Amino acid sequence: MAKKNDKLLSGLTLLGIHKNKPVRKLETFPNTAKGRYYLVELETSEFTCLCPATGQPDFADIKISYVPGEKIVESKSLKLYLWSFRNEGCFHEHVVNRILDDLVKALDPVWCEVLGRFNARGGIAINVRASSGKKPDGID
Repeated sequence: MAKKNDKLLSGLTLLGIHKNKPVRKLETFPNTAKGRYYLVELETSEFTCLCPATGQPDFADIKISYVPGEKIVESKSLKLYLWSFRNEGCFHEHVVNRILDDLVKALDPVWCEVLGRFNARGGIAINVRASSGKKPDGID
């Protein structure tokens, strides 16, 4: 069993490190469920970034859904990646599309969708949904 785990863990540099800092790096491990489509969903209610004009903080729920290809995103690296936006000024539409682009580049998934539900500021809440690829039939 150790040899199989060694292969799955090779290349992961952030998992198990106790000193954490934000880093714009998405790590992956191999998808061992070959020939099967399945849905992976990851959610956080702790996403923050800054308004690019005022510097005020923006808070959001981020939901990532994807059907893996050859790779799966390692969740701690995703947490540190999302944390890296905390001090960055960006429009909601841009940050959701940036997250999608970076996930697609790292994973080459069959299908991927990122939904950002941003809290209201100035009386308006903004929801942004961006996707890439074709969602297979039967995946809900």
